[in-house]
Amino acid sequence: MATPPSTHVPLALEAIRAGKHVLVEKPLATTTAGAWQLIDEAADAGVVLMAGHTFEYNSAVWRLREIVESGELGDLFYIDSGRLNLGLYQSDVNVVWDLAPHDVSIINLLMGRRPTSVQAWGSRHAHRRFEDVAYLRLAYADLGVSANIHVSWLDPCKVRRVTVVGSKKMAVYNDLAMEEKIRIHDKGVSFPVDKEDLTQPPTSYRYGDITAPYVPAGEPLAVQDDHFVESVVTGAPCLTDGLSGLAVVEVLEAAQLSLGSGQSVPLEERDGSLSLASA
Repeated sequence: MATPPSTHVPLALEAIRAGKHVLVEKPLATTTAGAWQLIDEAADAGVVLMAGHTFEYNSAVWRLREIVESGELGDLFYIDSGRLNLGLYQSDVNVVWDLAPHDVSIINLLMGRRPTSVQAWGSRHAHRRFEDVAYLRLAYADLGVSANIHVSWLDPCKVRRVTVVGSKKMAVYNDLAMEEKIRIHDKGVSFPVDKEDLTQPPTSYRYGDITAPYVPAGEPLAVQDDHFVESVVTGAPCLTDGLSGLAVVEVLEAAQLSLGSGQSVPLEERDGSLSLASA
């Protein structure tokens, strides 16, 4: 049953207290406090709590992660993600909480960690209460990488794209592509070693081949559900457990704070996960 995000915690708590294993769609909760409550009560009840981060069960996303980890792209410069469409407007959350959970979970998976700070900008156009267009910047300071996320309910074109730019190559994951969901572009820019030599051009550009790596077929929702059943039956840990859901909620909550203040919101390490830094 699909329910609004604001109902996720109370409904999941009912199931947990009844001794049921729970798969909660994104976002796991609308506050970090609510996410922690689900994690703690699921642990006390001995039941499986899983966050429905569907794209972490997408074979194209995992292929992109392999490409990043292999070093084929070189040193990572930045990641850019766009999730745009005309609608669907939600009644209880803004566009950040509705669409950005997908991109945050994808980027955390690619980086293998959670961001160190979050900044967000947003505006309300057709909706009086909630932002329908927003931009997020996630900083992974220890890696020297930033990730930019653009989400919108108010765009004429449907976009589901992640671009990863490295020093050697660039990769584009287009979830809407029927074929070649990932393309690797052998493109780049280099600067002269001797900056004082004015006879040399200031930059040089490299244009190479575009390749499309093989991506295994598979329906992410089915893979996700099978993984949940396996965790319930065998007791094996979930790929997207409660802490994974919490990591995404922390970023979204930080983004919400940033929307109000206009400032970057730092996150700090706590108990193996990131939490909002105290003011």
